[in-house]
Amino acid sequence: MVVEIRHLAKAYQRGDQIVPVLTDITLDIAAGDYVALMGPSGSGKSTLLNLIAGIDKPDSGSLCVGCVDIVTLDEADLAAWRARNVGFIFQFYNLMPVLTAFENVELPLLLTDLGARERREHVHAALAMVGLSDRLEHYPSELSGGQQQRVAIARAIITDPTILVADEPTGDLDRASAEDVLNLIDRLNRELGKTIIMVTHDPHAAAKARSIRQLDKGELAG
Repeated sequence: MVVEIRHLAKAYQRGDQIVPVLTDITLDIAAGDYVALMGPSGSGKSTLLNLIAGIDKPDSGSLCVGCVDIVTLDEADLAAWRARNVGFIFQFYNLMPVLTAFENVELPLLLTDLGARERREHVHAALAMVGLSDRLEHYPSELSGGQQQRVAIARAIITDPTILVADEPTGDLDRASAEDVLNLIDRLNRELGKTIIMVTHDPHAAAKARSIRQLDKGELAG
């Protein structure tokens, strides 16, 4: 298993109140799987995704990704672990507006030991994978929403991460662009064997996944 979660719990403090978000989550995700996390707003989907990605830490329980217990890592080690092992796909792309498509995709590689020539080769390959070889020098403002999301996907895969996490990746796209992005994510799973964990409200998007897990009031159903 690439993700092993045991009895995970998370709560947030709001004023004087402790608000439980996740309760006793136990979940296994195999290498090469494609899992959709669904549930109503406030069910804990994004919180669980953030915990798996090492953005946040649980209050209790264990969480291993690629045989690393990320709960035990300090902030510096956790940041280094994220850079090596997690590719992020966000609803609103999170591209740097002052950088070209090429430069946005190259960003994660600047934290590696790769030289300029190797970085260039990797970026060209990633942008070719998402069908944007002809948009290397375009800025985000010069790209459609679907194209911006494809640049973000190229950036997410550029370091060959252990897992890809996608939080509502089609939530800001029109139907045609959303379908293109979903088909691309499906290709990354089926052709490249990428392990993908996606949060979505959209049943059509979830149907692309190999398995669907439902969260309700901080608990996994079934």
